[in-house]
Amino acid sequence: MLFLPEPTFKHGERPKIGVLLINLGTPESPTAPAVRKYLREFLWDPRVVEIPRALWWMILHGVILRTRPKQSALKYAKIWTKDGSPLKVHTQKQARLIKGFMGEKLQPPIQVEYGMRYGAPSIEDGLTKLKQAGCTRILALPLYPQYAASTTATAFDALSSALAKVRHQPELRWVKHFHDHPLYIQAIATTVQEYWASNGRPSKLLMSFHGLPKISLERGDPYHCECQKTARLIGEALGLRPEHYLVTFQSRFGKAEWLKPYTIETMQKLGKEKVKRLDVICPGFVSDCLETLEEIAIENKAAFLQAGGGEFNYIPCLNERPQWIQALTQIVRENLVGWLPGESDTATLQAQVDASKARATAIGAKQ
Repeated sequence: MLFLPEPTFKHGERPKIGVLLINLGTPESPTAPAVRKYLREFLWDPRVVEIPRALWWMILHGVILRTRPKQSALKYAKIWTKDGSPLKVHTQKQARLIKGFMGEKLQPPIQVEYGMRYGAPSIEDGLTKLKQAGCTRILALPLYPQYAASTTATAFDALSSALAKVRHQPELRWVKHFHDHPLYIQAIATTVQEYWASNGRPSKLLMSFHGLPKISLERGDPYHCECQKTARLIGEALGLRPEHYLVTFQSRFGKAEWLKPYTIETMQKLGKEKVKRLDVICPGFVSDCLETLEEIAIENKAAFLQAGGGEFNYIPCLNERPQWIQALTQIVRENLVGWLPGESDTATLQAQVDASKARATAIGAKQ
């Protein structure tokens, strides 16, 4: 096996810290070929679709990849921006803002990169950039608030595969989830409160999370429970009673039973009940993407209105809101405890680095 090239090693350097933000991914363009390439990688992941490989290969290549790319490309085209995919654009900005925010507080500044589980730039690309920057300690932070095997775990699988190609592996830390982190909850609550301050309050608040097959819950995946906890904490932060908000699950795929209630069916039900105003948030996503901008803000809105509902409002994801960037930065700092030298440690650490360099020079090491 050939290992990836290593950056030039220098004796006596301080340990450098890198942060790798991880998100799901996106096609490179809103076209059928690009979507087909993306879906081929995404849907072939055994953590995403838990069907025997031989059977699933025939279904995927014989049916899904022949029909779904064209349909999905039309949906992506509705939400595509001049800068590209919204998910990619927001993730790029989040990485840049966190790097700037951390750089104001720490010296030397922490390196921040991002990688996508599917598509480009890959997780391996992000890892390589951090290695090239000299990072010997890396914090991996999947941008999924709630843990699921089909999202968080598969991101770890990809990072592990990338590390298998590395000769000089870095120290690694991993953020499993942040579904109940107080600052994440408050950032969402503030987003909703500010929207209501300008637009008034709705008849109902609906919180839609991405769905999973029900069997994942039965097999021990904690995702459903973490979604419920997130929703409860948001409701409490907003001062809502349980009857004032709903929790639903969207993006059902295939014929198997998924986590219920389904968002689309709930939209139709609320429309038939003549709900005067429905506000919707998606706390399982920290960045707006196809599932929020097209599925919720277009498809589900139409279902609600066509069924007889009144006003429909989609409240955007956290994206680059300052309170969210501060919350995300705090999550990073909390997970770097022990790696970040305090001000009182700086002189001692520098002395240790200088001594190490001197010893290496004394025995003839190249600098």
